[in-house]
Amino acid sequence: MKTNFVFACVVVVGSIAPNTARAQDVAITNARIIVGSGQVIDSGTIVVRGGKIVSVTAGAAPTQGLTIIDAKGMSAMPGFIDGHKHVNNYDAAQMKSLIEAGYTTVLAGGGPAEANIALRDRIEKGEIGPRVIASGQINLRQTPAEARAAVQDLAKKGIKHTGEIGLTPEPAPPQSEIEVLKAIVDEAKKVGIRVNVHAVSSPAMVAAIDAGVTRLVHLPNKDFTTYDQAERVAQTGSIVAGLIAFGAPNVDTLSAAPAAVQWPKDNTVRFRDGKPWPEAIAGANRDPKGRATGTEAGYTIVNARRIWDADPNHQTISYSTDQNAADLVVLEHELKSYSIVFSMADIHRIIGINAARYVGMADQIGTLEAGKLADIILIDGNPTLNIYEMLKTKVVLKEGTVVIDKR
Repeated sequence: MKTNFVFACVVVVGSIAPNTARAQDVAITNARIIVGSGQVIDSGTIVVRGGKIVSVTAGAAPTQGLTIIDAKGMSAMPGFIDGHKHVNNYDAAQMKSLIEAGYTTVLAGGGPAEANIALRDRIEKGEIGPRVIASGQINLRQTPAEARAAVQDLAKKGIKHTGEIGLTPEPAPPQSEIEVLKAIVDEAKKVGIRVNVHAVSSPAMVAAIDAGVTRLVHLPNKDFTTYDQAERVAQTGSIVAGLIAFGAPNVDTLSAAPAAVQWPKDNTVRFRDGKPWPEAIAGANRDPKGRATGTEAGYTIVNARRIWDADPNHQTISYSTDQNAADLVVLEHELKSYSIVFSMADIHRIIGINAARYVGMADQIGTLEAGKLADIILIDGNPTLNIYEMLKTKVVLKEGTVVIDKR
């Protein structure tokens, strides 16, 4: 594939560009543009100045004085957003894996606030990796007053998200947990912190919402969500950060898997960690004889669609992975489950603008529109066709800086 990608000072081909590089004034031309709002431009131009998108137009646009990226044959999409992933220590291989898969923003899902802040700062100072949104731990095993103090401590550190707060899923969270959670939510509203709750049963999800929570880290995987429960999510403006493939099995290996993470082709059905499915599912659902049932795979898929359909604006489901395998493998694993009950346009919304809403950055990322940060990925194919086209990221721009070019 021939490209016209001329830098004023340096050419970066098949490599990772340092994040310290200055954001360039760029025109991406001849691209299929998947805006992320439902609009698709068959061939158009994206103009970037000062790290932000200036214009997105069909056909040609004035490009004088701009670095040209000829994207002929490629598709432009907003950088992928993961609303829950455990990344609280700098791991160069993990950060490379994320950015090469197309992720430009990740919300740290847990761990100490100090470690998450340190990771965020390393990325901002030039280490390779996606933008990291720091979070801080708060647990429910304390008094309401202690929980309020913990929230205030996070606010003093500049943290805007709690890490996942785990509610007892079955039969339902005890009142003692709910009282502490209510204190956390109330205090968090005062200081502008978003509360993220791990609720993996429908009763726990509703209990969290009734306590004032609007961000749920996982889809329920213990039971089927009822229509009334789904409507409760929609009516309160709540949003669930997916993890739709939590219990979904893998057989042999995923098509995107690098050699280092391929599992034996022995026709063994495996959990996401490569161990036998369904027994290896974390906290597996079990029958009266103690045997793992694997029902998690079905619950999440049905619940995702039911919660999605409860909201006519389709803002109730976003994207997260919670997995730390090779990120192209993880991406495929998640997208396979989404594709069972969602169209490609829906999936683009879920991993884009809805995920941006979940992390609190919908005004800055998630769609390719004027005024937003130039977090742009170029994919060697047509992601409107199927999920496998979304596994072909070749170029990544983060705030207008080319950080990956693998053409």
